[in-house]
Amino acid sequence: MDLNTITAISRPKLSDGAIDWREGDAWLAGGTWLFSEPQPHLNRLIDLEGFGWQPWTVSKHGVEIAATCTIAKLVALAATADWTAAPLIEECCRSFLSSFKIWNTATVGGNICMSLPAGPMISLAVALEGICKIRQRDGGERLIAVEDFVTGNNKNVLQPGDLLISINLPVSALRKQSRFRRISLTHLGRSAALLAGTLDPQDGVFMLMVSASTERPHRFKFPKLPGADELRARIQREIPKYFDDVHGTPDYREHMTLYFAEEIRRELSNEGPA
Repeated sequence: MDLNTITAISRPKLSDGAIDWREGDAWLAGGTWLFSEPQPHLNRLIDLEGFGWQPWTVSKHGVEIAATCTIAKLVALAATADWTAAPLIEECCRSFLSSFKIWNTATVGGNICMSLPAGPMISLAVALEGICKIRQRDGGERLIAVEDFVTGNNKNVLQPGDLLISINLPVSALRKQSRFRRISLTHLGRSAALLAGTLDPQDGVFMLMVSASTERPHRFKFPKLPGADELRARIQREIPKYFDDVHGTPDYREHMTLYFAEEIRRELSNEGPA
């Protein structure tokens, strides 16, 4: 869609220091949502392409994913042999309601910053204990867990002029055992519920991430694998309501969340099918 209110495009460099952010500005990464509907409140786009960020950087500490990394490049990430939770990356990427053309344009950071309940990059980053690096308007930086970054439906902690730079996934999370569940009311449709569970083979810590069925992601941590009743009770206690839209009623989403949670718990505990 043509954005006929845009009068300028800025292409700054990171070396320029603080960005001259003005009312009516918007960051431009992939632009798949930005150009999908009218944006009458905008008059300038700040193109992030000039920053030249590498899509991802692997180190002994894990992987740092640039906010401008496209979904296609994330799928192409070469995981090391000890990253037993790496299958979650492709599973979450394939949870997009999009074509291969969108994969080559849409960015990880854009999906997280949209902060929609069904954002699969949010699900991935929360499941693997991701940390956001944010560049503030004055040039300073701060870190925040992805589960705390998203605060509601299309809501997050970013202030005007703030920029998500990258998401760090720690190697400790990547080395965990993992299980994934997702459901949609239609084939290749938007997620009605998306869950991922991880189990640390070293200390036995179990984590369950719930998303898509709720307005914001929830991550439940247990010092060891809980029993079925304990897990169910905690989910019911800490998720007071479920998201309601054309992709699923609250009752349906709650049912599938609890059902998938138990499936994941049983598989990671080697108890076999429910």
